[in-house]
Amino acid sequence: MEQNKIDMFFLANAKFFSPEQIPALRAQLEKADDSRFAMLQAIGYKDPTTILIVSLLAGNIGVDRFMLGDTGLGIAKLLTCGGFGIWTIVDLFTVMGRARDYNFNKIQLMLA
Repeated sequence: MEQNKIDMFFLANAKFFSPEQIPALRAQLEKADDSRFAMLQAIGYKDPTTILIVSLLAGNIGVDRFMLGDTGLGIAKLLTCGGFGIWTIVDLFTVMGRARDYNFNKIQLMLA
């Protein structure tokens, strides 16, 4: 893929990935063909800040887990009222990283 397209992609979407993931993504995008660029732009990435806000407001009933595709854990969190509050507190500190990992895995599947 052309370097200017890769730079434009990261300019628009860098907040969806952690800084440690960007070099690996850049290397994979350099190997990909230009036809994948439109698909990359069309992927619906999860915004880590939005997921954090959802976790603050409705994390005790598992909505944050459902949004990240963890249906089983979302149901468990719902039934235990956020793991009696402990699970909710832990998720507040880890949810942004999990959202970035979700985005990273989503783009990995698309490039594979």
